[in-house]
Amino acid sequence: MTGHDLDGLDRPIAQMMETQRSIRRLADAPVEQAIVRRCIELGLRAPTGSNGQNWEFVVVRDPATKARFAKQYRRGWPLYRRTLDASTPANERMIDAVQHQIDHFEQIPVLVAACLRGGRPAGPYVARSSYYGSIYPTVQNILLAARALELGASLITLPLWSARSSRRILGLPRSVRPACLIALGWPAGRYGPTTRRPVDEVIHLERW
Repeated sequence: MTGHDLDGLDRPIAQMMETQRSIRRLADAPVEQAIVRRCIELGLRAPTGSNGQNWEFVVVRDPATKARFAKQYRRGWPLYRRTLDASTPANERMIDAVQHQIDHFEQIPVLVAACLRGGRPAGPYVARSSYYGSIYPTVQNILLAARALELGASLITLPLWSARSSRRILGLPRSVRPACLIALGWPAGRYGPTTRRPVDEVIHLERW
C-alpha cells in the first residue's frame, strides 16, 4: 500500500458526512490490512466515557468465523424483518440490500467486531447509555474513514443477538462484550446520493 491509497482521508469531512450511507453490496476483492488498521486507528481518536478507552477490536477474515456469524444473522433476520415497513420503494431497496448482505455474508472481505471491556451494561439507564456511548463515536469515525477511502461499510448488530454465542465465536473473555460488527469491502457499484429528512423537521427548540 502506498501513501496515495490513503489520499482520500484528506477530503473535507463535511463532504464525507453528506454522502455517507450503509454499503451492503460488497465485492469480494481483498482489503489490505494496512487500510483496515488505519481506519481503526482513526476510530481511536474518538472520545470515550470518562476517557476509559475501553474498546477492543477483532478483525475477522476467516471464512469459518464469518459463516458462524452468518448463521446467527439468518436466525435473527426473519423475526426482525417482520418489524420493518416495506411500504415505500426506498424501504424495499433497503430490505433487499440487507437480504443481499445476509445471503452473501460469508463473502464479506473483512468484519471488524467492535467490543467493550467491562462485561455487560448494568445499573440505571444513564449507566447503560454511557457504556455504549464509549464505542459508537469510535465506530462512526471508522465509518467516515471508510467513506473517505471509497471503502464500503455498514454497521451491523443483528448477528450479535446472543452475547454468549458471539463471545464463543470470537473467543472473547466474559469481561469483553461485542457491541457491533462493521462490514468492510470495496463497493459492488458506486456511492450514490443519500436522502434524509429536512433538518427543520427534526429540530425542537427548548421543548418538544
